[in-house]
This record gives sequence, C-alpha cells and structure tokens, in this order.
Amino acid sequence: MTSVSPGADDARDLPSTGRHRLFWWVLAIAVVVVLIDQGSKWWAEAELGDGRTIPVIGELIRFVLVYNPGAAFSIGTGFTWIFAILAGIGAIAVAWFAWRVGSIGWTIAFGLLLGGAITHLGDRLFREPGFGRGHVVDFIGYGNLFIGNVADIAIFAGAVMILVLTFMGITIRGGRAADAETTDPADTDPGTTDSPASAAS
Repeated sequence: MTSVSPGADDARDLPSTGRHRLFWWVLAIAVVVVLIDQGSKWWAEAELGDGRTIPVIGELIRFVLVYNPGAAFSIGTGFTWIFAILAGIGAIAVAWFAWRVGSIGWTIAFGLLLGGAITHLGDRLFREPGFGRGHVVDFIGYGNLFIGNVADIAIFAGAVMILVLTFMGITIRGGRAADAETTDPADTDPGTTDSPASAAS
C-alpha cells in the first residue's frame, strides 16, 4: 500500500478523461457563483434601491447599494468598456487553464475565478447604461474601505487558493512540483507514463 501525504494530490496520474471531468466541475462551481452573485444583486436592488443601509456588523460590514462603472475601489470609472474586455479575456484564460486541471484544489480555485469573471462580464455587457458599458452592482460595504459583491469574494478566494497551492508546490495537473523536478525521465517505467497511449490502456 502506498502512503499519501495529507496535502498531496494524486490527480497528476489521472488520464485525460479524468482531468476533463474536473473541468466540468470547474464549470459547475462557476455556475453556482454566477447564480449566487446575480441573485444577491437582484435582492440588493429590490431591498436597497431606496437608498437605505442595512448594518450587518455595525459599521464594519453593511449592505448599501451602489453602481460601479470602474474596477475595485472605483478605479477607472471612465473606462468601463476596457474592464468588459478584460473580464472577457480573463474568463477565456481561466477556462483554457481549467481544461488542463488535474487537481481538486485548482478545480475549486478556477471555478471561483471563472464564475467571478463571467458574472462581472455579464454586468458589463447587459446592465445599464448600455452594452459594454454596464455598471457592476456593489452592495457589501467594508467599513470605509470599499463596497463589493459576491463575485469579488469568489475572485479573492480563488486568488488566495492559487497562492496557497503554488506555495505548497501543487501543480495544476496535480501532484507536487518538487516530485516532478526530482524524477529522472530515464528512470520512468514506459508503461506508467502519462501519455495518451498509456492513459487509454
């Protein structure tokens, strides 16, 4: 019996079909993020549209509705269309990397990032004042720092997960980077390589 360290991933040995199955989990997580984000924005517009503020943890966390044409901290409010393009590029890039994912941890991280990017893109494209110039609905106030939404939380959580996974040396395809670097290809049994032929056998 082969022992496995608690923090290690075995997904690097998954055949391509197994990795692609994880890709569908990335999409499923992204869909959940989009649904929760858009549902919470619908609630915010319905309940906070009159300008009222709902304290959650005093003044530290509160619900207050604002429409943000820019990025985080309302940066670049005059370049909304640029953020729409960046959100689209980000979603495509995450999906491209996610297709190759072989790690559960990276699957969750990519799902959070993809969901956040897609729902932000939807706001930019389809919300007022027009296509490609839509304002993002923000309603979670963090003291006097900034006001965000559920998508922001998902993107932040996904980014933190990627930093942690990278620090731990866990690769996108699974396993640890140190293991791959110390493995001599000449010592590898041809029958156990992660080639398409061996994966299909």
